[in-house]
Amino acid sequence: MMRPSNELPEVYVCLQPVDFRKGINGLSALVEAELELDVFSEQLFVFVNRRRDKVKILYWEGTGFCLWLKRLESARFKWPIFLGGEVATLTGQQLNWLLDGIDLQYVQPHRRLHYQSVL
Repeated sequence: MMRPSNELPEVYVCLQPVDFRKGINGLSALVEAELELDVFSEQLFVFVNRRRDKVKILYWEGTGFCLWLKRLESARFKWPIFLGGEVATLTGQQLNWLLDGIDLQYVQPHRRLHYQSVL
């Protein structure tokens, strides 16, 4: 099974749908020109089509680009447009939740607490 690692600290998600006729060249140009990100950073760049039934993930592997595709047969991805803007940053775990159909808007972990002392 090929899945992104849950341990990835940062994944870039393009929040607007893209033309899925684009392949590696078109998506890498979109990352540089429109999203203004470094396509050679070895980060994952995630895209969705207009119907939200397909996801493409583009990444540079050091010697060349890789392109991963997932197509849903009878559902739609719960795309995190509530985050606003053109691109959002997710963790690897959040990306896998997204690929599994979980709506990230309603997934709320416990609030992290920061204390200075127990006294």
